[in-house]
Amino acid sequence: MEPFTHAFTSLALARAGQKHLPRFGTAMLVVSGIAPDLDYASYVGGASAFMRFHRTALHSVAGSALMACAIAGAFCALDKRLPQKNTGRARASAPLAFGPALAVCAVGAASHTLLDLVSGVGVQLLWPFRAHWSAGNLANDFDLWILLVLVAGLLLPLLFHLISEEVGERKKGPGGARAAVVTLLLLTAYLGGRAYLHNQAIGLLLSREYHGRVPLEAGAFPESSAPFDWRGLVVTDNTIEEVEVPLGPGDEFSPDRSLTHYKPVDSPALNVGEKTAAAARFLTYAQFPLASVQRLEAGYRIEVSDLRFASGDTEPANIFVRVDLDSELQVRREAYLFASSPNP
Repeated sequence: MEPFTHAFTSLALARAGQKHLPRFGTAMLVVSGIAPDLDYASYVGGASAFMRFHRTALHSVAGSALMACAIAGAFCALDKRLPQKNTGRARASAPLAFGPALAVCAVGAASHTLLDLVSGVGVQLLWPFRAHWSAGNLANDFDLWILLVLVAGLLLPLLFHLISEEVGERKKGPGGARAAVVTLLLLTAYLGGRAYLHNQAIGLLLSREYHGRVPLEAGAFPESSAPFDWRGLVVTDNTIEEVEVPLGPGDEFSPDRSLTHYKPVDSPALNVGEKTAAAARFLTYAQFPLASVQRLEAGYRIEVSDLRFASGDTEPANIFVRVDLDSELQVRREAYLFASSPNP
């Protein structure tokens, strides 16, 4: 998910548990809830750095734990540097202890990982022990409906508080704990509904034939922010079929309208290219890899892309690998490239 969704989710968590949070509780939730996206800075290092670090170290179980400890320690140090002043109006809370601070930061980091687990390219939960990507494919990195639910849940209590003040009712503050709990429940229900539709799309894709070809594997990916529209990919013996999967009332699924991507014929050049370190690493990242082999004047060019990204998708996560071989099938160059790069 993009940073605003993570920030609003952290604010909803803080408001839901506001009576139980220690000092700096809201700040700790927000910081730990958006801090994992610091790995997005790897984009400036190019496609290789981005694929190596984005949603890996700071999104893994081990990385999230270390990050939560660091943030909790920083806020404990801040609490010591900025002691509370006893104004006589209210009793000052106890000094911030590391245990409660760590628990709050762990919640913030976990909420971030869970949202990224069901959206976008997924995360490497077991980094650095295992290079495996986990992805739910339930929502895009930017989901308008999730953002609207979170914003409404945070702003409506404030609006009702202002209205109450106008009509003369006295309240301590906007509160909103109940509204925040409802917001989080609605978010959970929405993602549950998306999971149900995702399973429906997969079942539908596997139940049909595509131009006479039997499906072996299928994947469904959300289309924009339309909950009932999915983009399906089906693997057959020699092709990957791309087809729209509408699940709305009255919509009809037509497998005959699929776009066919033919798998390359086995060749010595393809075998060498796929065994390079860059290609092997990319194959752990790609969900629906498709290779192509191009004959050059002085050798061959092998490219492997991931069809889960639609044609024209310019998001940074849309990366492909390119391997250049000479006429003797020796590797001359292997590199990761952004699909959005001009003249890649």
